[in-house]
Amino acid sequence: MKKKVLSVFLAAAMVASLAVGCGNSGGGDSDSGSGESGGDSSEGVTLDVIISQYGNYTQDWWKEFEKTFEEANEGIDLNIEIVSWNDIYSVVNTRISSNEQPDILNISGFADYVLDDLLMPAEDYVSSDLKANFIPSFWESNEMDGTVWALPILASCRSLFCNVDLLKEAGIENPPATWDEVLTACKAVKDKFGSEIVPWGLDISTDEGQAAFSYYTWNFGGGYVDNSGEWALNSEENVKAVEYIKSLIDEGYCNSAPFTDTRYPLQDAFSAGTLAMMIGPMNMVAADSEVNYVAADLPGEKTALGVCDQLMVFKDEEAGDARTEAITKFFDAFYECETYSNYMVYEGFLPATQDSSDNLAANAEKYTVGGSDATGDSEYFKTFCAVLPNCKFYPMQKAEWMDVRNGVIDVEQQVCNGTIGAKEALDKLQDSVAK
Repeated sequence: MKKKVLSVFLAAAMVASLAVGCGNSGGGDSDSGSGESGGDSSEGVTLDVIISQYGNYTQDWWKEFEKTFEEANEGIDLNIEIVSWNDIYSVVNTRISSNEQPDILNISGFADYVLDDLLMPAEDYVSSDLKANFIPSFWESNEMDGTVWALPILASCRSLFCNVDLLKEAGIENPPATWDEVLTACKAVKDKFGSEIVPWGLDISTDEGQAAFSYYTWNFGGGYVDNSGEWALNSEENVKAVEYIKSLIDEGYCNSAPFTDTRYPLQDAFSAGTLAMMIGPMNMVAADSEVNYVAADLPGEKTALGVCDQLMVFKDEEAGDARTEAITKFFDAFYECETYSNYMVYEGFLPATQDSSDNLAANAEKYTVGGSDATGDSEYFKTFCAVLPNCKFYPMQKAEWMDVRNGVIDVEQQVCNGTIGAKEALDKLQDSVAK
Protein backbone atom coordinates (compact mmCIF):
# COMPACT_ATOMS: atom_id res chain seq x y z
CA MET A 1 0.00 0.00 0.00
CA LYS A 2 1.19 3.47 -0.75
CA LYS A 3 2.59 5.41 2.17
CA LYS A 4 0.69 8.44 1.04
CA VAL A 5 -1.46 9.13 -2.00
CA LEU A 6 -1.11 12.74 -3.05
CA SER A 7 -4.43 14.50 -2.81
CA VAL A 8 -3.36 17.95 -3.83
CA PHE A 9 -1.49 17.99 -7.14
CA LEU A 10 -1.96 18.25 -10.80
CA ALA A 11 -0.90 19.63 -14.16
CA ALA A 12 0.97 22.40 -15.93
CA ALA A 13 1.16 24.61 -18.96
CA MET A 14 -0.13 23.44 -22.32
CA VAL A 15 1.98 20.62 -23.76
CA ALA A 16 2.37 20.51 -27.51
CA SER A 17 3.50 16.92 -28.10
CA LEU A 18 1.16 13.97 -27.68
CA ALA A 19 1.70 11.81 -24.59
CA VAL A 20 2.19 8.08 -24.64
CA GLY A 21 -1.25 6.73 -23.73
CA CYS A 22 -3.17 9.51 -25.43
CA GLY A 23 -4.77 8.33 -28.62
CA ASN A 24 -6.66 10.42 -31.13
CA SER A 25 -9.68 11.74 -29.28
CA GLY A 26 -11.81 14.09 -31.26
CA GLY A 27 -9.97 17.19 -32.38
CA GLY A 28 -10.92 19.15 -35.45
CA ASP A 29 -10.91 16.03 -37.67
CA SER A 30 -13.45 14.00 -35.70
CA ASP A 31 -16.94 13.26 -36.91
CA SER A 32 -19.27 15.94 -35.63
CA GLY A 33 -22.84 15.81 -34.51
CA SER A 34 -25.69 17.65 -36.20
CA GLY A 35 -23.62 20.85 -36.41
CA GLU A 36 -21.05 19.36 -38.81
CA SER A 37 -20.96 20.58 -42.36
CA GLY A 38 -17.21 20.36 -43.09
CA GLY A 39 -14.99 23.04 -44.53
CA ASP A 40 -14.28 26.34 -42.80
CA SER A 41 -17.78 27.74 -42.33
CA SER A 42 -17.05 28.23 -38.63
CA GLU A 43 -14.64 31.06 -39.47
CA GLY A 44 -15.63 34.56 -38.45
CA VAL A 45 -17.22 33.41 -35.19
CA THR A 46 -16.71 34.84 -31.72
CA LEU A 47 -17.52 32.57 -28.77
CA ASP A 48 -18.11 34.11 -25.36
CA VAL A 49 -17.08 31.58 -22.72
CA ILE A 50 -17.48 31.84 -18.94
CA ILE A 51 -15.35 29.45 -16.88
CA SER A 52 -15.58 29.03 -13.11
CA GLN A 53 -12.43 29.67 -11.13
CA TYR A 54 -11.17 26.43 -9.59
CA GLY A 55 -7.87 27.74 -8.28
CA ASN A 56 -5.50 30.68 -8.20
CA TYR A 57 -4.08 29.79 -11.61
CA THR A 58 -7.23 28.99 -13.59
CA GLN A 59 -6.86 32.22 -15.54
CA ASP A 60 -3.33 31.30 -16.65
CA TRP A 61 -4.33 27.93 -18.05
CA TRP A 62 -7.29 29.25 -20.03
CA LYS A 63 -5.28 32.18 -21.37
CA GLU A 64 -2.84 29.68 -22.88
CA PHE A 65 -5.69 27.50 -24.16
CA GLU A 66 -7.29 30.52 -25.84
CA LYS A 67 -4.04 31.41 -27.57
CA THR A 68 -3.37 27.84 -28.73
CA PHE A 69 -6.94 27.31 -29.94
CA GLU A 70 -7.10 30.53 -31.94
CA GLU A 71 -3.76 29.75 -33.62
CA ALA A 72 -5.12 26.37 -34.70
CA ASN A 73 -8.58 27.67 -35.70
CA GLU A 74 -8.16 30.84 -37.71
CA GLY A 75 -11.36 32.84 -37.83
CA ILE A 76 -12.68 31.64 -34.45
CA ASP A 77 -12.20 34.17 -31.67
CA LEU A 78 -12.53 33.00 -28.05
CA ASN A 79 -13.52 35.52 -25.42
CA ILE A 80 -12.89 33.55 -22.22
CA GLU A 81 -13.82 35.09 -18.87
CA ILE A 82 -12.90 33.50 -15.53
CA VAL A 83 -15.42 34.14 -12.74
CA SER A 84 -15.10 33.12 -9.09
CA TRP A 85 -17.57 30.65 -7.63
CA ASN A 86 -18.66 33.35 -5.19
CA ASP A 87 -19.92 35.49 -8.06
CA ILE A 88 -20.73 33.21 -10.95
CA TYR A 89 -24.42 32.61 -10.29
CA SER A 90 -25.20 36.30 -9.89
CA VAL A 91 -23.06 37.17 -12.92
CA VAL A 92 -24.78 34.60 -15.13
CA ASN A 93 -28.28 35.49 -13.93
CA THR A 94 -27.61 39.15 -14.63
CA ARG A 95 -26.37 38.33 -18.14
CA ILE A 96 -29.42 36.17 -18.83
CA SER A 97 -31.82 38.86 -17.62
CA SER A 98 -30.16 41.26 -20.08
CA ASN A 99 -30.20 38.66 -22.89
CA GLU A 100 -26.39 38.65 -22.84
CA GLN A 101 -25.79 35.05 -21.81
CA PRO A 102 -22.50 33.49 -22.95
CA ASP A 103 -22.24 30.94 -25.71
CA ILE A 104 -20.57 28.42 -23.39
CA LEU A 105 -20.88 28.31 -19.59
CA ASN A 106 -19.08 26.28 -16.93
CA ILE A 107 -21.18 26.07 -13.79
CA SER A 108 -22.77 23.49 -11.49
CA GLY A 109 -26.37 22.69 -12.39
CA PHE A 110 -28.40 23.20 -15.51
CA ALA A 111 -32.00 22.19 -14.76
CA ASP A 112 -33.31 25.74 -14.38
CA TYR A 113 -31.81 26.74 -17.72
CA VAL A 114 -33.46 23.73 -19.38
CA LEU A 115 -36.82 24.57 -17.85
CA ASP A 116 -36.44 28.13 -19.19
CA ASP A 117 -35.66 26.72 -22.66
CA LEU A 118 -32.24 28.39 -22.79
CA LEU A 119 -29.90 25.49 -23.61
CA MET A 120 -28.98 23.52 -26.72
CA PRO A 121 -29.07 19.72 -26.40
CA ALA A 122 -25.54 18.35 -26.19
CA GLU A 123 -26.19 16.08 -29.18
CA ASP A 124 -26.47 19.21 -31.35
CA TYR A 125 -22.84 20.19 -30.90
CA VAL A 126 -20.81 17.32 -29.43
CA SER A 127 -18.82 15.26 -31.94
CA SER A 128 -19.50 11.54 -32.14
CA ASP A 129 -15.92 10.70 -31.14
CA LEU A 130 -16.13 12.90 -28.07
CA LYS A 131 -19.49 11.52 -27.01
CA ALA A 132 -18.10 7.98 -27.19
CA ASN A 133 -15.09 9.03 -25.11
CA PHE A 134 -17.02 10.23 -22.06
CA ILE A 135 -17.29 7.84 -19.13
CA PRO A 136 -20.93 6.71 -19.57
CA SER A 137 -22.04 7.48 -16.01
CA PHE A 138 -20.83 11.08 -16.32
CA TRP A 139 -22.39 11.63 -19.75
CA GLU A 140 -25.70 10.22 -18.50
CA SER A 141 -25.57 12.32 -15.31
CA ASN A 142 -26.44 15.36 -17.41
CA GLU A 143 -29.62 13.87 -18.83
CA MET A 144 -33.01 15.41 -18.18
CA ASP A 145 -36.24 14.12 -19.70
CA GLY A 146 -34.32 11.86 -22.05
CA THR A 147 -31.95 14.56 -23.35
CA VAL A 148 -28.36 15.30 -22.33
CA TRP A 149 -28.00 19.05 -21.84
CA ALA A 150 -24.41 19.53 -20.70
CA LEU A 151 -20.94 18.01 -20.68
CA PRO A 152 -19.00 17.06 -17.54
CA ILE A 153 -16.01 19.39 -17.30
CA LEU A 154 -14.34 17.44 -14.51
CA ALA A 155 -15.04 14.70 -12.01
CA SER A 156 -14.74 13.99 -8.33
CA CYS A 157 -15.77 10.94 -6.38
CA ARG A 158 -16.08 9.66 -2.83
CA SER A 159 -14.28 6.60 -1.47
CA LEU A 160 -13.78 4.83 1.86
CA PHE A 161 -10.57 6.10 3.45
CA CYS A 162 -8.92 3.84 6.02
CA ASN A 163 -5.94 4.52 8.28
CA VAL A 164 -3.97 1.35 7.58
CA ASP A 165 -1.80 1.49 10.70
CA LEU A 166 -4.67 2.08 13.11
CA LEU A 167 -6.71 -0.77 11.65
CA LYS A 168 -3.74 -3.16 11.81
CA GLU A 169 -3.10 -2.25 15.43
CA ALA A 170 -6.74 -3.10 16.10
CA GLY A 171 -6.36 -6.45 14.33
CA ILE A 172 -8.06 -5.48 11.06
CA GLU A 173 -5.92 -6.40 8.05
CA ASN A 174 -8.10 -5.16 5.17
CA PRO A 175 -10.55 -2.32 4.58
CA PRO A 176 -14.11 -3.44 5.39
CA ALA A 177 -15.98 -4.64 2.30
CA THR A 178 -19.41 -5.12 3.89
CA TRP A 179 -21.43 -3.12 6.38
CA ASP A 180 -21.09 -5.91 8.95
CA GLU A 181 -17.32 -5.68 8.52
CA VAL A 182 -17.55 -1.94 9.16
CA LEU A 183 -19.18 -2.65 12.53
CA THR A 184 -16.53 -5.26 13.32
CA ALA A 185 -13.74 -2.84 12.47
CA CYS A 186 -15.33 -0.01 14.44
CA LYS A 187 -15.66 -2.22 17.51
CA ALA A 188 -12.05 -3.37 17.20
CA VAL A 189 -10.79 0.23 16.98
CA LYS A 190 -12.92 1.33 19.91
CA ASP A 191 -11.78 -1.61 22.03
CA LYS A 192 -8.13 -0.99 21.18
CA PHE A 193 -7.89 2.80 21.49
CA GLY A 194 -10.89 3.87 23.57
CA SER A 195 -11.67 7.58 23.24
CA GLU A 196 -8.22 8.33 21.80
CA ILE A 197 -9.27 7.36 18.25
CA VAL A 198 -12.67 7.82 16.58
CA PRO A 199 -13.50 4.67 14.59
CA TRP A 200 -15.84 6.18 11.95
CA GLY A 201 -16.45 9.68 10.64
CA LEU A 202 -20.09 10.65 10.07
CA ASP A 203 -21.53 13.88 8.69
CA ILE A 204 -25.33 14.11 8.72
CA SER A 205 -25.25 17.88 9.09
CA THR A 206 -27.20 20.34 6.99
CA ASP A 207 -23.97 20.96 5.07
CA GLU A 208 -23.78 17.55 3.39
CA GLY A 209 -26.15 15.13 5.07
CA GLN A 210 -27.55 14.24 1.67
CA ALA A 211 -24.16 12.77 0.80
CA ALA A 212 -24.38 10.44 3.80
CA PHE A 213 -27.87 9.40 2.73
CA SER A 214 -26.42 8.55 -0.69
CA TYR A 215 -23.48 6.56 0.66
CA TYR A 216 -25.60 4.32 2.81
CA THR A 217 -28.82 3.91 0.84
CA TRP A 218 -27.11 3.22 -2.49
CA ASN A 219 -24.85 0.67 -0.87
CA PHE A 220 -27.72 -1.04 0.89
CA GLY A 221 -29.31 -1.47 -2.55
CA GLY A 222 -31.70 1.48 -2.32
CA GLY A 223 -31.45 5.14 -3.23
CA TYR A 224 -33.51 8.13 -4.21
CA VAL A 225 -35.41 6.70 -7.17
CA ASP A 226 -36.48 3.32 -8.52
CA ASN A 227 -35.55 1.81 -11.88
CA SER A 228 -38.26 3.92 -13.54
CA GLY A 229 -36.85 7.14 -12.16
CA GLU A 230 -39.71 7.62 -9.71
CA TRP A 231 -39.07 8.68 -6.13
CA ALA A 232 -38.58 5.63 -3.88
CA LEU A 233 -37.44 7.27 -0.66
CA ASN A 234 -39.23 4.87 1.66
CA SER A 235 -37.92 1.65 0.18
CA GLU A 236 -37.07 -1.21 2.51
CA GLU A 237 -33.39 -0.80 1.66
CA ASN A 238 -33.47 2.88 2.61
CA VAL A 239 -35.11 2.09 5.93
CA LYS A 240 -32.34 -0.39 6.73
CA ALA A 241 -29.68 2.13 5.69
CA VAL A 242 -31.00 4.89 7.95
CA GLU A 243 -31.33 2.43 10.84
CA TYR A 244 -27.71 1.45 10.23
CA ILE A 245 -26.59 5.09 10.48
CA LYS A 246 -28.36 5.29 13.82
CA SER A 247 -26.58 2.15 15.02
CA LEU A 248 -23.19 3.75 14.37
CA ILE A 249 -24.16 6.60 16.66
CA ASP A 250 -25.82 4.41 19.29
CA GLU A 251 -22.76 2.15 19.55
CA GLY A 252 -20.44 5.13 20.00
CA TYR A 253 -18.49 4.36 16.85
CA CYS A 254 -18.55 7.80 15.27
CA ASN A 255 -17.67 11.40 16.11
CA SER A 256 -19.60 12.88 19.01
CA ALA A 257 -21.49 15.53 17.01
CA PRO A 258 -22.51 14.01 13.65
CA PHE A 259 -25.54 16.32 13.53
CA THR A 260 -23.33 19.39 13.24
CA ASP A 261 -19.88 18.10 12.25
CA THR A 262 -19.22 18.76 8.58
CA ARG A 263 -16.78 16.63 6.60
CA TYR A 264 -14.07 19.29 6.84
CA PRO A 265 -13.08 18.83 10.51
CA LEU A 266 -13.47 15.09 9.99
CA GLN A 267 -11.04 15.25 7.07
CA ASP A 268 -8.65 17.21 9.28
CA ALA A 269 -8.95 14.56 12.00
CA PHE A 270 -8.24 11.80 9.49
CA SER A 271 -5.21 13.69 8.18
CA ALA A 272 -3.99 14.09 11.77
CA GLY A 273 -4.35 10.36 12.48
CA THR A 274 -7.13 10.58 15.08
CA LEU A 275 -9.91 9.14 12.90
CA ALA A 276 -9.69 5.57 11.61
CA MET A 277 -12.22 5.50 8.76
CA MET A 278 -14.50 7.83 6.85
CA ILE A 279 -16.11 8.22 3.44
CA GLY A 280 -14.82 11.31 1.72
CA PRO A 281 -13.72 12.98 -1.53
CA MET A 282 -10.65 11.87 -3.42
CA ASN A 283 -8.62 14.95 -2.40
CA MET A 284 -9.58 15.00 1.28
CA VAL A 285 -6.22 14.08 2.85
CA ALA A 286 -3.96 17.05 3.56
CA ALA A 287 -0.85 17.24 1.41
CA ASP A 288 1.41 17.31 4.47
CA SER A 289 -0.30 14.42 6.25
CA GLU A 290 1.91 11.52 7.32
CA VAL A 291 -1.01 9.11 7.64
CA ASN A 292 -0.55 5.74 5.95
CA TYR A 293 -3.92 5.29 4.32
CA VAL A 294 -5.74 3.47 1.57
CA ALA A 295 -8.77 4.56 -0.44
CA ALA A 296 -11.14 1.62 -0.93
CA ASP A 297 -14.53 0.89 -2.45
CA LEU A 298 -17.53 1.75 -0.34
CA PRO A 299 -18.94 -1.26 1.52
CA GLY A 300 -21.90 -3.17 0.17
CA GLU A 301 -22.75 -2.40 -3.45
CA LYS A 302 -19.45 -0.52 -4.00
CA THR A 303 -21.31 2.48 -5.42
CA ALA A 304 -19.55 5.83 -5.09
CA LEU A 305 -21.04 9.30 -5.11
CA GLY A 306 -19.97 11.09 -8.26
CA VAL A 307 -19.70 14.84 -8.50
CA CYS A 308 -19.21 16.87 -11.66
CA ASP A 309 -19.60 20.44 -12.80
CA GLN A 310 -20.84 21.09 -16.31
CA LEU A 311 -20.13 22.87 -19.56
CA MET A 312 -23.30 23.91 -21.37
CA VAL A 313 -24.23 25.85 -24.49
CA PHE A 314 -26.90 28.54 -24.65
CA LYS A 315 -29.18 28.83 -27.62
CA ASP A 316 -28.69 31.52 -30.23
CA GLU A 317 -31.39 31.14 -32.86
CA GLU A 318 -29.84 33.74 -35.16
CA ALA A 319 -26.26 32.43 -35.19
CA GLY A 320 -26.62 29.49 -37.56
CA ASP A 321 -24.36 26.53 -38.31
CA ALA A 322 -21.07 28.47 -38.15
CA ARG A 323 -21.48 29.01 -34.41
CA THR A 324 -22.36 25.38 -33.80
CA GLU A 325 -19.33 24.19 -35.74
CA ALA A 326 -17.07 26.52 -33.78
CA ILE A 327 -18.50 25.18 -30.52
CA THR A 328 -17.86 21.61 -31.66
CA LYS A 329 -14.24 22.53 -32.38
CA PHE A 330 -13.93 24.17 -28.96
CA PHE A 331 -15.03 21.04 -27.14
CA ASP A 332 -12.97 18.70 -29.32
CA ALA A 333 -9.90 20.82 -28.56
CA PHE A 334 -10.56 21.06 -24.82
CA TYR A 335 -11.22 17.34 -24.34
CA GLU A 336 -8.30 16.25 -26.56
CA CYS A 337 -6.44 13.73 -24.42
CA GLU A 338 -3.21 15.65 -23.88
CA THR A 339 -4.88 19.01 -23.26
CA TYR A 340 -7.58 17.66 -20.97
CA SER A 341 -5.12 15.50 -19.00
CA ASN A 342 -3.03 18.60 -18.51
CA TYR A 343 -5.99 20.57 -17.15
CA MET A 344 -7.03 17.84 -14.72
CA VAL A 345 -3.60 17.73 -13.09
CA TYR A 346 -3.34 21.52 -13.22
CA GLU A 347 -6.61 22.04 -11.30
CA GLY A 348 -6.57 18.90 -9.14
CA PHE A 349 -9.56 16.90 -10.39
CA LEU A 350 -10.34 13.66 -12.18
CA PRO A 351 -11.09 13.40 -15.91
CA ALA A 352 -14.56 12.54 -17.19
CA THR A 353 -13.19 10.95 -20.37
CA GLN A 354 -11.90 7.44 -20.84
CA ASP A 355 -8.68 8.18 -22.74
CA SER A 356 -7.50 10.79 -20.24
CA SER A 357 -8.31 8.42 -17.37
CA ASP A 358 -6.09 5.79 -18.95
CA ASN A 359 -3.39 8.33 -19.74
CA LEU A 360 -3.22 9.82 -16.25
CA ALA A 361 -3.18 6.39 -14.62
CA ALA A 362 0.16 5.86 -16.36
CA ASN A 363 1.59 9.29 -17.20
CA ALA A 364 0.43 11.79 -14.58
CA GLU A 365 4.00 12.67 -13.65
CA LYS A 366 4.32 14.46 -17.01
CA TYR A 367 2.08 17.25 -15.76
CA THR A 368 2.49 19.83 -13.02
CA VAL A 369 0.11 21.42 -10.57
CA GLY A 370 -0.98 24.93 -11.37
CA GLY A 371 1.45 27.46 -9.90
CA SER A 372 3.90 24.86 -8.62
CA ASP A 373 6.60 22.39 -9.58
CA ALA A 374 4.68 19.46 -8.08
CA THR A 375 3.72 16.78 -10.56
CA GLY A 376 0.74 14.50 -10.86
CA ASP A 377 0.74 11.03 -9.32
CA SER A 378 -0.18 8.12 -11.58
CA GLU A 379 -1.04 5.84 -8.66
CA TYR A 380 -3.48 8.43 -7.40
CA PHE A 381 -5.22 8.62 -10.76
CA LYS A 382 -5.17 4.86 -11.18
CA THR A 383 -6.91 4.48 -7.82
CA PHE A 384 -9.61 7.09 -8.25
CA CYS A 385 -10.27 6.88 -11.98
CA ALA A 386 -11.14 3.22 -11.41
CA VAL A 387 -14.01 4.41 -9.19
CA LEU A 388 -15.59 6.71 -11.76
CA PRO A 389 -17.52 4.11 -13.84
CA ASN A 390 -19.36 3.00 -10.68
CA CYS A 391 -20.46 6.46 -9.64
CA LYS A 392 -24.04 7.54 -9.12
CA PHE A 393 -25.27 11.10 -8.90
CA TYR A 394 -27.81 13.16 -7.03
CA PRO A 395 -31.08 13.40 -8.99
CA MET A 396 -30.57 17.14 -9.43
CA GLN A 397 -32.56 17.14 -12.66
CA LYS A 398 -35.80 16.48 -10.79
CA ALA A 399 -37.80 19.52 -9.75
CA GLU A 400 -38.26 18.21 -6.20
CA TRP A 401 -34.54 17.69 -5.60
CA MET A 402 -33.95 20.55 -3.14
CA ASP A 403 -36.97 19.48 -1.07
CA VAL A 404 -35.67 15.91 -1.10
CA ARG A 405 -32.15 17.02 -0.23
CA ASN A 406 -33.36 18.87 2.83
CA GLY A 407 -35.87 16.13 3.60
CA VAL A 408 -33.38 13.28 3.81
CA ILE A 409 -31.19 15.33 6.15
CA ASP A 410 -34.22 15.93 8.38
CA VAL A 411 -34.96 12.19 8.30
CA GLU A 412 -31.41 11.28 9.33
CA GLN A 413 -31.36 13.79 12.15
CA GLN A 414 -34.79 12.94 13.52
CA VAL A 415 -34.24 9.19 13.36
CA CYS A 416 -30.78 9.37 14.89
CA ASN A 417 -32.11 11.64 17.64
CA GLY A 418 -34.65 8.94 18.44
CA THR A 419 -37.68 11.15 17.84
CA ILE A 420 -39.16 9.02 15.05
CA GLY A 421 -38.60 5.64 13.42
CA ALA A 422 -36.88 5.32 10.07
CA LYS A 423 -39.87 3.83 8.25
CA GLU A 424 -42.31 6.43 9.52
CA ALA A 425 -39.95 9.29 8.69
CA LEU A 426 -39.26 8.02 5.17
CA ASP A 427 -42.94 7.33 4.54
CA LYS A 428 -43.73 10.94 5.38
CA LEU A 429 -40.99 12.22 3.13
CA GLN A 430 -42.12 10.00 0.26
CA ASP A 431 -45.70 11.23 0.63
CA SER A 432 -44.56 14.85 0.62
CA VAL A 433 -42.65 14.63 -2.69
CA ALA A 434 -44.55 11.96 -4.63
CA LYS A 435 -47.89 13.70 -4.75
